[in-house]
Amino acid sequence: MAVIALAGCSGAPGVTTSALALLLSWPLEPGRRMVLAECDPDGGAVLHGLLQGTLGDRYGLRNLSVAARKGEFGDAFWRQLIDLSGEDGKPEPPRDRLLLPGITDPAQAASLGSVWKALAVIFRGIEAEHGHDVLVDLGRRGAFGPSGVLAEQADTVVVVVRNTLRCLQAAQTRVSALEERIGDVGLIVIDEGPYPAGEVQRVLQVPVVATFPCMPKDARVLSDGAEQPRHFIKSPLMKAARTAGTLLVQRAAVRRARLDPRAALAAGGEVGRAR
Repeated sequence: MAVIALAGCSGAPGVTTSALALLLSWPLEPGRRMVLAECDPDGGAVLHGLLQGTLGDRYGLRNLSVAARKGEFGDAFWRQLIDLSGEDGKPEPPRDRLLLPGITDPAQAASLGSVWKALAVIFRGIEAEHGHDVLVDLGRRGAFGPSGVLAEQADTVVVVVRNTLRCLQAAQTRVSALEERIGDVGLIVIDEGPYPAGEVQRVLQVPVVATFPCMPKDARVLSDGAEQPRHFIKSPLMKAARTAGTLLVQRAAVRRARLDPRAALAAGGEVGRAR
């Protein structure tokens, strides 16, 4: 299916919240999984945000550096995943929406040089061997530096921006650098400001893939573990995320077919099923 990297920029928070919205609303076929990996070198947010510290720091990216040195990376990776797919009323959750929590201290990023590369390989293997989707949360600066290999190996890179003057100004250099280095950069726009999608595209010179409504109350459910309002999964934010998931799968499949003409037929089949 697809490996999709989400990145941010200075003045435009919301990458992890957007990633969680995508994870929880991603359109999955039976037998498919979505894995969200928090690969922000500045530290993860989900363990003490959405999960409110209930799991401590027993799971996560930092544990993989030891496993990599022991040659046990593949097995250790699956043990570090947390199931976020629980459905009320079902005794056995489907385990189809999984999270790899990020590091808990930015200082830990210095020891992850080999882990970033190993993750890029395993993400591609998950996608190729199992047909699962992988979403990589790179935070504000993870698309550059040692962790930038994850952006380079992704099917597509999407930058989360807000359509305010301050955020668009901050995004210009970052988006331009990514487009020059990687190509095929897209945008998810959080609709907080006055500028329409067409204007955002004109300023940043890359396409807007999807727009999320700015809904602070619903966003706090994902970012801080706030109490879920009724019918949260059907809220405009989550509906927008589900639509975005379909569009991102299609975008990744089309790019892969373009880079590898032999995959064009298979890509067309995946796009058709995504609809």
